[in-house]
Amino acid sequence: MISTILFDTILYSTPIILCVIGGNFAYKANVLNIALEGMMLSGAFFSMFIVYFTGNIPLAIIGALISGLLLGLLFSFLGITCKGNVIVIGLGINMMVSGIAAFVLRLMNSSNIYVKTINVSIFKVNIPLIDNMPFIGKIISGHTVITYISFLLIFVAWLLMYRTKLGIYVRTVGEDEDAAKSVGINTDFYKYMAVLIGALFSALAGVNLSMENLMLFTNNMTAGRGFIAIAAIYCGQGKPVTSSLFALVFGLAWALSVDLSTYAGSASGLFNIVPYILMTVVLAVVSIYRYKNNKMRGYKLE
Repeated sequence: MISTILFDTILYSTPIILCVIGGNFAYKANVLNIALEGMMLSGAFFSMFIVYFTGNIPLAIIGALISGLLLGLLFSFLGITCKGNVIVIGLGINMMVSGIAAFVLRLMNSSNIYVKTINVSIFKVNIPLIDNMPFIGKIISGHTVITYISFLLIFVAWLLMYRTKLGIYVRTVGEDEDAAKSVGINTDFYKYMAVLIGALFSALAGVNLSMENLMLFTNNMTAGRGFIAIAAIYCGQGKPVTSSLFALVFGLAWALSVDLSTYAGSASGLFNIVPYILMTVVLAVVSIYRYKNNKMRGYKLE
């Protein structure tokens, strides 16, 4: 039972972690990318749409990533270049992707996209030696390729943010845009880059969610994971490792809601709210903690 919950924690955390890794850059650039949900849904939809008609998995992944980048460019153009309200733009993109998916599904006269000819077991990786270990093997081995890549990307993102010129400039732009401009930094360029990194990883999260784990797409299957990722980013203050740990906590809540609901009979639906309740509680606790810290240091709170 415990090993199953921990295995599922990694499973359900993966798309949230990918969104968090990418979304951290926009957060550090002081751009609230609320369109992570739509970008993930876009990756989920286009990966399944392409593989359904072509059967070509690499082409499906590339198509999903391109769809995410295009949404990232749209968000950046409207929000950064045109100085639009990023919350309104983000919500608009989320609704637009859902609407396009619903329209296409209606044209296909189907409620979902499902590919029977490809078994999801081809994406599973059984790690030699670890696979045979009692308890640990059941938790760590048997996940998909993108799952393992996502955990490696946490540290790649940390290196990119704190050890490269791109990361330093992105953080500089987010901390003081006027100061960044005064030393000749093209602030819009680095904001674009921050948003596009988030769009790319969010689309990859969508591929993991739909194609890799289920070989199935249903509309709005992201179920708020993009917003949960934003909560994890906020709680972790845009730090790749800390934010990813919060993503794991939310993934654990998701795993508990799914696994415990199988034993709850007719009340199983109640467990679906567990991740959202935990997200609300964690956000409240983190906000209170920061409020108290600011008060102790004597800053004026608004």
